[in-house]
Amino acid sequence: MAHRLGAMNAELIVTILCGLAIAVGVAGTIIPVLPGSILIGASLLAWAIWGGAGAMGWVIFAVGMLFVVAGMAASAVLTGRKMKQHGIPNRSVLIGVVLGVVGMFVIPVVGLFVGFALGLLLSEVQRTRNFRVAVRSSGAALKATGIGMLVEFALACAAASTWIIGVWTEAVYGGP
Repeated sequence: MAHRLGAMNAELIVTILCGLAIAVGVAGTIIPVLPGSILIGASLLAWAIWGGAGAMGWVIFAVGMLFVVAGMAASAVLTGRKMKQHGIPNRSVLIGVVLGVVGMFVIPVVGLFVGFALGLLLSEVQRTRNFRVAVRSSGAALKATGIGMLVEFALACAAASTWIIGVWTEAVYGGP
């Protein structure tokens, strides 16, 4: 009996830690300085291995990973397609990312977003030599990035919800 209580406590700790990591992962799809979908996937795997849900844990892992992979792929495809449609080169995005990282240290909380937008705009001004065209293309890039983030966020929420349903089901119907 004592051995089973110890195992139950370990499974509870794993479940709590996985829940916290999944919450950070969901937030990370919107706040790029936090780990996002990959953390959700790793947490689902950890719960499947050590969470004590048995076969159902693996089913939850598989379904959750479908949402995670779909979110990451959709975000990349949607963002990339829009960038290509507007003729925005990878160089402009890279400069935006670099200035975003710098902005993160210069302006607390919003520096990443401000730095990314500013870097993107400056690169586009340099590339196009026309401020209005640069504003239009930068705006399109920011919109595409935002849409990609929202899609990934929605599918990360679906993965988190899958895990919550699995935890609830295991608590109500599974176990000793």
